[in-house]
Amino acid sequence: MPLSHSASHPATPVFWRDAQLPFIEARSIADGRKVCYARHSHDIFSIGAITAGRSTYLHEKSRQTIDTGTVVLMNPGDVHACNPIDDQPWSYVMFYVDPHWLGRVQETCGVEGFQPVPAISSQDPALFDGLLRLHRALLDPALDALAKQKQAVGFFTLLQQRLGGSDAPLKKANERVERAARYINEHFLQAIRLQDICQAANLSEAYLIRAFEQHYHMTPHAYVINRRIQHAQARLREGEAIADIAHQSGFSDQAHFQRAFKKHLATTPGQYRR
Repeated sequence: MPLSHSASHPATPVFWRDAQLPFIEARSIADGRKVCYARHSHDIFSIGAITAGRSTYLHEKSRQTIDTGTVVLMNPGDVHACNPIDDQPWSYVMFYVDPHWLGRVQETCGVEGFQPVPAISSQDPALFDGLLRLHRALLDPALDALAKQKQAVGFFTLLQQRLGGSDAPLKKANERVERAARYINEHFLQAIRLQDICQAANLSEAYLIRAFEQHYHMTPHAYVINRRIQHAQARLREGEAIADIAHQSGFSDQAHFQRAFKKHLATTPGQYRR
């Protein structure tokens, strides 16, 4: 059965996920004035639509104001955040998609495996309307999993046709900085010291911080926290106890975990798990 909950307050996010459709998850919020994100990234593909109002959209090194009708896109690993402007109301829907599944959809359009989407935003009415139709379909209890999957395949085929003309630009490689990221990816559940990362990458602390932030658009510490939050999301989807997840994910205590999770996802672990 699909897992979702209704918001008791318009600022409470509403999540949708279904064990029969593990490749996609949806999130919506009716009033985003109090919803603030730290810069973060996902290891999956993300796409959303601003359904009312305006907000600030940070993507890697870019910053833009987006309003109703805008579709935003984030490839895996892209650092981003969307936040309110002053106290202006805004609302949105978001989708989080397994890139391997998306790659299979892209292959039907003549692309070999998952290819990053080059655009970071779009004003295409067909994409905006398609995202809203997909959201309604996923939340519709009258539709079975097959009908919802058909709707998802249809939309992401349209996305590839509209925006998949070329690959997204690749980030300039820096082997030692990437070695630092690999070290974090392998040890983020443990206590990591900056000097441990520096030793693994053979870099000085000052150079590592500067080069890492230039390459990944976040500091090594922020990268560690981001990986821990990604790990915690997966465990929450499995229904594990929040206290256990906090301990397993490398946080000092449950309160620290709660603060970091809400800072990254603008919702509590309990709300996300439900």
